[in-house]
Amino acid sequence: MAGTSPAMAICFRETHTMKRERQSNSAPGGSQRQLRVGETVRHAVADILSQGSVHDPDLEGHIITVPEVRMSPDLKIATIYVMPLGGRDTEIVIAGLERNKKFLRGEIARRVNLKFSPDIRFRVDERFDEAERIEKLLRTPAVQRDLAPDSQDTQHTQDTQRTHDTEE
Repeated sequence: MAGTSPAMAICFRETHTMKRERQSNSAPGGSQRQLRVGETVRHAVADILSQGSVHDPDLEGHIITVPEVRMSPDLKIATIYVMPLGGRDTEIVIAGLERNKKFLRGEIARRVNLKFSPDIRFRVDERFDEAERIEKLLRTPAVQRDLAPDSQDTQHTQDTQRTHDTEE
């Protein structure tokens, strides 16, 4: 920074460092406002779907769960994670929701008081699949063997602890 005093350069550096620190300390799911608005939109979408307000032949036979809505930092984009009951026909359900996106956006605008109605995107919630994969891993014999208390290892650890205690 040519032409500035050292004090100004330090002040400039501190200001930009503080801005970067503040941005990196945000919550993993977004700011408190993003979380609050996302939860409000989630409730609105869940109500719309549970009341059967969306008249689409592909959606009528499905019970759809809305476990999460993630909002962009400017609250103009809502990513809605959905999962049909039983996890079947996810592509058909997403396609049906995409076809009715305009109607759903209007309903969200009426039910949630925001300056702008967020643009909505639908994604399949894959947390259930991930949880099932982890459960299967935990049930494998190799993991069960590692988790089970082994009498020899336990006895060795207790003997080592007693020896360590008597030395002190």
